[in-house]
Amino acid sequence: MYTTDAQLLRALPPESNTNPDTILEGFLRYVAEQEVSLYPAQEEAILELVGGKNVILNTPTGSGKSLVASAFIFKALAENKTAVYTCPIKALVSEKFFALCREFGAEHVGMLTGDASVNRNAPVLCCTAEILANMALRTGRELPVDHVVIDEFHYYADRERGVAWQVPLLTMPQSTFLLMSATMGDSEKFAKALTALTGKDTAIVRSTERPVPLDFEYRETPLHETILELVKQNKYPIYVVNFTQRSAAEEAQNLMSTDYCTKDEKKAIAEALAGFKFDSPYGKDVQRYLRHGVGLHHAGLLPKYRLLVEKLAQRGMLKVICGTDTLGVGVNIPIRTVLFTKLFKFDGEKLGILSVRDFQQISGRAGRKGFDDRGAVVVQAPEHVVENIRLEQKAGDDPAKKRKIVRKKPPERGYVHWDKSTFERLVKSQPEPLLSRFQVSHGMLLNVLSRPEGGCRAMKDLIRSCHEGPTSRKNHGRTARMLFRSLVEAGIVELRPHAEGGLRVNVDLQSDFSLNQSLSLYLLESLRLLDPQSPAYALDLLTMVESILEDPELILSKQLDALKTQKLGELKAAGVEYEERMAELEKLEYPKPNRDLIYESFNAFAAKHPWVGHENIRPKSVAREMYETYQTFHEYIKEYGLQRSEGLLLRYLSDVYKALVQSVPDPAKTEAVFEMVVYFGGLVRGVDSSLLDEWESMRNVVRARAAPATGEAEPSTPSAPPDLIADRRGFTALVRNEVFRFLRALSSRDYESAAGIARAASGELTPQDVERLAKAYFEDYPGLPVDPAARHPRLTRIVEGGAAWHVEQTIDDPEGNHDWVAEFTVDLERAAAEGAPTLVLRRFASRGGLRAEAPDDAGGGATEGEAAGGGAGDAAEAATASGVAGDGASDALRGEADPPA
Repeated sequence: MYTTDAQLLRALPPESNTNPDTILEGFLRYVAEQEVSLYPAQEEAILELVGGKNVILNTPTGSGKSLVASAFIFKALAENKTAVYTCPIKALVSEKFFALCREFGAEHVGMLTGDASVNRNAPVLCCTAEILANMALRTGRELPVDHVVIDEFHYYADRERGVAWQVPLLTMPQSTFLLMSATMGDSEKFAKALTALTGKDTAIVRSTERPVPLDFEYRETPLHETILELVKQNKYPIYVVNFTQRSAAEEAQNLMSTDYCTKDEKKAIAEALAGFKFDSPYGKDVQRYLRHGVGLHHAGLLPKYRLLVEKLAQRGMLKVICGTDTLGVGVNIPIRTVLFTKLFKFDGEKLGILSVRDFQQISGRAGRKGFDDRGAVVVQAPEHVVENIRLEQKAGDDPAKKRKIVRKKPPERGYVHWDKSTFERLVKSQPEPLLSRFQVSHGMLLNVLSRPEGGCRAMKDLIRSCHEGPTSRKNHGRTARMLFRSLVEAGIVELRPHAEGGLRVNVDLQSDFSLNQSLSLYLLESLRLLDPQSPAYALDLLTMVESILEDPELILSKQLDALKTQKLGELKAAGVEYEERMAELEKLEYPKPNRDLIYESFNAFAAKHPWVGHENIRPKSVAREMYETYQTFHEYIKEYGLQRSEGLLLRYLSDVYKALVQSVPDPAKTEAVFEMVVYFGGLVRGVDSSLLDEWESMRNVVRARAAPATGEAEPSTPSAPPDLIADRRGFTALVRNEVFRFLRALSSRDYESAAGIARAASGELTPQDVERLAKAYFEDYPGLPVDPAARHPRLTRIVEGGAAWHVEQTIDDPEGNHDWVAEFTVDLERAAAEGAPTLVLRRFASRGGLRAEAPDDAGGGATEGEAAGGGAGDAAEAATASGVAGDGASDALRGEADPPA
């Protein structure tokens, strides 16, 4: 049936014998081979699933829910059916994907997230809950999914995302469900809903038995002392729970003053880190923490660093991990002790004491099955309480000293009081009921209306069946009607005569067109206000896209800080008084290109569409600033001091890329916009490709092991880097971006950066070399423009050679003479190996004193053996003139010879 050595898959019965008893026997045989003893709750759940029932599994963390899910998937494959495993976050999807690859073989497991698609037609698919919800909305009962595993089902109550956990329970009657959570609470209503949907009985399996019991403790000692004492008591690994990324990073830094590892342990860590590239601006700090035995784990880190911390923790090399409360959603870090630094957090609206569910979800990660007899949950008392206790201890029994104590007060802001009674309540209470978060959006409506059989009736049924009361359902219906009218008015949905098929989604939109952002419809309408012929069209379109995305608050505050610093210097130099300076600084805001156009058009849009409600437009310039100034990811991080939040910038740029691809209609995408799409796609993948690299490596291993028995299996080799050169259009965009990074550096007289971007034919290009070349240009012209007009594709000529590309960039000087040119070559073999093009500067000089215009027919694209949009003869002549042989060009760079004519 399948050719693989994955042990669980090999236990499948023959296709001719797939009755429930045989399937159960095969799975139990696998369990016995693994020397695993099933808990009563696991046995009950597996028996119910094999018997064809839906199952709601509500058991503590670490009680083997994943094994039950594997049994469910095993049943699906035995019956030649399909299965989907959903998780709330991409990191957890990745983890489950690799785990299922090991169990069932990489050839038969796929993954689908908003950023990656791997083997998506496999019989077993891992995806985020939103992905499954969107598929279910588009196809409903026609979706070819037989078995559905919804992990971390308590996300059903999430204020923003809970609707994605509800949609499959409303739209997939053809499926059998396994819902899993450690903190489900009352499950009866979900059992009734599943039985009504699928027509199958639903079993609720509950247990409070933990494989590793927990000890709970309230500590009134300083945090650093608590950690050191826990390490001395061998209660590590310790996960220190913080509720902001900043506090997690600061705590990791604080722990550097104490040794938690021996010299031999540190040596082992250093060996484990050998060869790993800490090549981002924050990489050195992450490496320093890890070598000390301290891990850092939060969403602000690049994925590859988080994955590395998880791997080292799994090998028992880290004594302490400072992280955020994401531990509660299945981050794969095995730990013995969970240490809470506080018991309140910001819930998206206000600061408040942790919910019972949040506290128990995070606490449940303590204790490693097979390693620990007991796990530990420790909660710190508030800092001011700890300090006051120390002051009292220092005063002793002396009444005079006690009267002199100046007690510390709690913070006036950013604080919610907790004490030991708060702690005890969270330990003993039952999780709160899961509340429905159903809501209607443009994305939901467009997905449902895309159904081949028509979606109006399906949309009505969806609202009628949602898990809310009559009043809420009535309001959802009213919202759906308003959104529908707005889609018709925008031309996204067309109303046609019944004989012609009735309602349909506009066929001119790309197949993956998406309105998943709440204001995507505004974007669609506002793009009509832009002039595609304008040199700034692509940048203005990018600004429109950014205006509908959530604000990356930290990045915007850093931009504003930079503007204030610059303005303050100007005001001081002008002799402005202090109070007036402060008043002027208060008027500043972070960059908002086209702010008046965006605000005016949005107000008109909101007046026409009442459903907009509390939504607001958010103009900003993060992606635009990067693209307009040709900055790399690392340069932008350093400019604004975002080292601790590299992951935030990466996620934001990923959202920008997805919106450019899916929410901007293809007719609105000019050549310059397509180049921008390629740029952001390449940038996001280039910063962190660890996910796909690991999957490719796993596939190589599986293929090698699956070699025919009569021959030797070939040894597995690391996967090759992505073939940049195969995507000619994309590679052209990358090359042009490097050219303009070089010109930007010249424009600002930053010769050191320019020398770092390009190299000479001999391999060495110094800042002095670049300054010598630029001096002649700046004698002719006062500046070197790098605006959108200077970037026009007609000023770039590219010739594709056998082993190298030859690039001629005409400089758009202030007088429009176009008599200066920069010429480069790009070695294709080197670009493929490094994953990025490296420029070799051949010439930066005047065209022999001639005042020649750039050819009107030159373009930025590239065709085999021809100039990019220009004549092949002209391009070949330009390439020859560029001094490809290298010797003359190298001499010219050093001022030792005249540049080639």
